Amino acid sequence: MKRRRPLKHPLAKLFLRATDSVTVSLSKSSTCRYQTTVHYFLRYLGTHHPEVRSLEQLRRDPHVLGWLAELWSRSRPLAKSTRALHAISLRRILEELAWTHDLPGLLHILRLDDVPRPDARLPRPLTPEQDRLLQQELLRRNDLASNVLLLLRHTGMRIGECVDLSFDCLRPVGPQQWAIHVPLGKLHTERLVPADSFVCQLVHRLRFFRSLDAIPPDGRLLARRNNRAVLLVELRAALVDVRTTAGISAAIVPHQFRHTFATEMLRSGVSFPALMKLLGHSTAKMTLLYAEFTQTDLQREFHLARSQPRHLVPPPRVNIAASESQTDLPGVLHSLQNTQHLLEMFRRTLSDGADRRTLDRIMNRLTKIRSQIRNLSPKQN
Repeated sequence: MKRRRPLKHPLAKLFLRATDSVTVSLSKSSTCRYQTTVHYFLRYLGTHHPEVRSLEQLRRDPHVLGWLAELWSRSRPLAKSTRALHAISLRRILEELAWTHDLPGLLHILRLDDVPRPDARLPRPLTPEQDRLLQQELLRRNDLASNVLLLLRHTGMRIGECVDLSFDCLRPVGPQQWAIHVPLGKLHTERLVPADSFVCQLVHRLRFFRSLDAIPPDGRLLARRNNRAVLLVELRAALVDVRTTAGISAAIVPHQFRHTFATEMLRSGVSFPALMKLLGHSTAKMTLLYAEFTQTDLQREFHLARSQPRHLVPPPRVNIAASESQTDLPGVLHSLQNTQHLLEMFRRTLSDGADRRTLDRIMNRLTKIRSQIRNLSPKQN
């Protein structure tokens, strides 16, 4: 790993101390990002504004805005997401310095609107033809890497989670029911992903390959001849080879298996909250970036909703004519239920406005009336 040159700037100790405070509970990669931001910023100050030697001298223009412009205009331009991370990191460090050194002015020299907004991300599942060709070639090869890639495709795991699976990751959760225990991953959460017979077979194959490996058992499902990073590189290279053999010209990465799995599950009828659990997401916004909906999907959902509507008020169990002849409590309740049903059908034909709100109030009153009538005789429901 390339070592950074030590910082030689009057503000270096203050910035690095603030960085240590901000990153005390963050991962090693996040800490490195903050440290890189500090190096970029202070080296810019040292080169272009050597007169700045104290926090009180820092200004939005030209110091912070000049640094942002320098990041934007490099000969080897940084990706927008990388620039955004550096801007966010510096803003957080300046906030820490503002509070610890009682300099509220530092809170406003880098604003939220200075952070580049990310481009709109869209789901990127494999096309049906790509998915078919890849799975066909993976099944034909049936080697270690192919079984790992198939496991990614049929569980929606991240590749980093897959290489960290334990040898006993397949867990029984009920009679003839199995799930894969996915260890702590990107979001520091663990989960159980349901496994069908095909996924169970894949895990058994990987256990068999592991038993044949010369590397001593270490509790993991996949052997690491060198280290984790090398194993990831080998799996990605295997996918490139499979893609080439299958005659697919488009570039494909393992994470697209995760998008494909999410789209397949949603189209198969898995509810959105359940899909969030399967993918290990903490927010619905992230899950929306994984599942793709095409016009065909919209047409299917629309016609299904029209053919099998789910009314807010359940349909009456007896017809109106029959209930009119009943003068006891059940007859009154059935009549009110019929009335609510008819009012609801009529309300749905109206556009949003005063009339629709009036009907909403009437429906609420009828519901209260039905509740009061049930209380007249506890035996009648």
